[in-house]
Amino acid sequence: FDYRRQWGLTIKVARIFNTYGPRMYVNDGRVVSNFIVQALRNKPITIYGDGSQTRSFCYVDDMIDAFVLLMGSKDDFAGPLNLGNPQETTILELVERIIELTESKSELHFQPLPEDDPRRRRPDTALAKEVLGWKARIRLGEGLRRTIQYFDTYLKDGQLEI
Repeated sequence: FDYRRQWGLTIKVARIFNTYGPRMYVNDGRVVSNFIVQALRNKPITIYGDGSQTRSFCYVDDMIDAFVLLMGSKDDFAGPLNLGNPQETTILELVERIIELTESKSELHFQPLPEDDPRRRRPDTALAKEVLGWKARIRLGEGLRRTIQYFDTYLKDGQLEI
């Protein structure tokens, strides 16, 4: 925003929320990739707290569509704009879906919830719908299937290091 004020540059500002999908790094620390890799390897899966905290997960294709629309929006619209999928899922529901989809034998290990961990993280995407006509379309189950397929293929080929 300072560059816009000082130099008159056209800018676009997006706040992205929990994006996931193929080509994620194995060790990037994100919950989706961590859970999928652990499940595919039948390793214990760590859940912090009781798993009731919620997150909203947006498949990468939806996020890219939003970026393209944002970049093509009118020059006088800078944002900020929340981009993500407003559908909330508990961490426990997420891990249970991943275990089911991978047919994993992973056990769940519960650890204390860090004090700074948000109980809820859900984007308000009303402005994205209003300004861009955009909303996330790919449901969590379908996105997880695609992401699991990616990790499964590359883990079997030995192309991803753990």
